[in-house]
Amino acid sequence: MSHLRLGDTAPDFEQESSAGPIRFHEYLGNSWGVLFSHPADFTPVCTTELGYTAKLADEFAKRNVKVLALSVDGADSHSKWIEDINDTQSTKVNFPILADKDRKVSELYDMIHPNANATLTVRSVFIIDPNKKVRLIITYPASTGRNFNEILRVIDSLQLTDSHSVATPVNWEDGDDVIIVPSLQDEAVIKQKFPKGYKAVRPYLRITPQPNK
Repeated sequence: MSHLRLGDTAPDFEQESSAGPIRFHEYLGNSWGVLFSHPADFTPVCTTELGYTAKLADEFAKRNVKVLALSVDGADSHSKWIEDINDTQSTKVNFPILADKDRKVSELYDMIHPNANATLTVRSVFIIDPNKKVRLIITYPASTGRNFNEILRVIDSLQLTDSHSVATPVNWEDGDDVIIVPSLQDEAVIKQKFPKGYKAVRPYLRITPQPNK
């Protein structure tokens, strides 16, 4: 069993899926990735989650993100379930679902929590950057469907903060003001990076318009 932490390299693997065999790092290429597990096929919460994720295809594409789902069900089950998802959620599932019957990937990514359920995967989410580094880990209980708009929000934040010397405050959404990182103290550099200026609420709390807007 693996205990992944932020900044770790996401383990590579090869596994069957609803779209055929997938080698994870090759599948991601130079894209960001969202790997998420669900407890089981033909279950109500999971059906709504994968349906909504499919509807976000354009949002993921414009952020250069590839999505990959997983459960311990087989590929045949996934294929049949996809028909149900498409029908009940009025969408078309456009990403692979890993068929992790041997739990190889589930164990690599610590997706089975025995004190919750000894056989089924929990609702894990991993955001992985183009360098194959783990940037976010969230685990939800089986009874709670995930907020995939929050997943998009985190990706927006990561992509912004990777490119600019900023952090994003509470409840930030794309286009909102951001915070200049405390490590940046050179006023000449600050003026160059943030020509719109900033408001210093405290020396460590400097608010500025989002620099790429």
